[in-house]
Amino acid sequence: MFVKQLYTNCLSEAAYFIASDGEAVVIDPLRDIDTYIALAKEHNAAIKYIFETHFHADFVSGHIELAKATGATIVYGPDAQTGFEVHHAKDGELFNVGKLRLRVMHTPGHTLESTCYILQDEQHKDYCVFTGDTLFVGDVGRPDLFSGNLSKEELAAYLYDSLHTKIASLEDHVLVYPAHGPGSACGKNLGPNTHSTIAEQKQTNYALAPQTKEQFIQTVTSGLNAPPAYFPINAAINKKGYESLDIIRSRGLQALSIADFKAAVAKGALILDTRKATEFTEGFIPESISIGLDGRFAEWAGTLLPFNQDLVLVTEEGKEEETLIRLARVGLDAVQGYLKGGFEAWKVADEKIDIIIDVDTEELALDIPHDPKLEIIDVRKQAEFDAGHIVAANLMPLDTLIDPLHLSVIDTEANLYVHCAGGYRSVIACSILKRQGFHNVRNVLGGWSAIKEVNEIPKEMSSVMN
Repeated sequence: MFVKQLYTNCLSEAAYFIASDGEAVVIDPLRDIDTYIALAKEHNAAIKYIFETHFHADFVSGHIELAKATGATIVYGPDAQTGFEVHHAKDGELFNVGKLRLRVMHTPGHTLESTCYILQDEQHKDYCVFTGDTLFVGDVGRPDLFSGNLSKEELAAYLYDSLHTKIASLEDHVLVYPAHGPGSACGKNLGPNTHSTIAEQKQTNYALAPQTKEQFIQTVTSGLNAPPAYFPINAAINKKGYESLDIIRSRGLQALSIADFKAAVAKGALILDTRKATEFTEGFIPESISIGLDGRFAEWAGTLLPFNQDLVLVTEEGKEEETLIRLARVGLDAVQGYLKGGFEAWKVADEKIDIIIDVDTEELALDIPHDPKLEIIDVRKQAEFDAGHIVAANLMPLDTLIDPLHLSVIDTEANLYVHCAGGYRSVIACSILKRQGFHNVRNVLGGWSAIKEVNEIPKEMSSVMN
């Protein structure tokens, strides 16, 4: 028996590969499928089934691509209505994989079709459970995502039954393998680990603690932030189907001359610069949006970029295909090419460039009392802001900056000092502000992590500073 978790940090997503006696299955694959095919070859196994725990909202699954490449059967649980051929598994149905078995356990709540898969070993004893978004380490899947006309309270009631009747009935030794880890927006506050046991979750997960259904519904539906804007788009893509990644590669991996690049922009293409934030601020093509590959790239790209607009890329040399694939993982397929030679070629050609001024915290401390036009923009999340912030800072979470109504409250004549927690999100925000015509923009180096160490900056704490 071989079980491997394939974890993608940028999306906090876990896929799984299982092999036994010449047969294999994949659970919740990403759209780029080469890793699964390579693993099957390494283990001399044919991929027999592709199990989906639900219609994912935070990434485009690789189920269709992998099925076409291998002939494997796509399996969903009950109530999954798709635009492509699948096997609709019944609750309790068994699937043989080599000497192993997988048992279907329908667990509605996160979504109606949500289903867990219990892997049984060669002796047909329960070994682990792949819980999808039904159960995370320390948390559960949010019940407010895209299940018809049901309210979050109605879905939470289903989730309570799934957890306390089905999941809790599993033996303590059974390993828990969820679809997501820390940082995922599919739950409220996932724990730091990406696997656990049923025993540990019964002891530590608030959702499995003894409680009434009413108490559970109140707990699991409170404190939910709005889901990222791209979630319903990805859920629909996963339900209906999508374009082949090979087609996206052939279209998007075109090296564009400066003239062709400018022509694409003139026709409405948006410039996405994926270099590191520290490189972007020193010089970039005007009107570019910065989203660095070194952070939670796919999530922020899906949140901030339009799905109905062409994209052209400026990347670090050799990162063109990685950028394309990571965009495709969240359904951003309209890449029309990349700038040949990158930003250096643009500079050498003496084309117009823009910059963002970086300031350190000492300079910020000096400017606050002496600049009447200074305005501080904090682009962290509400919870981060509540834990500690600069007095008089304006909270504008990064995902709100794509709304013109939020930008309309900013004084166009103000000197804007933008910060986040460490510097990644603030550069994205600065690039958006620049693109919208705000020119007096400064990026605060080190973000809140550096600011809270400077005594000269007046700070306010809503709780213990961290």
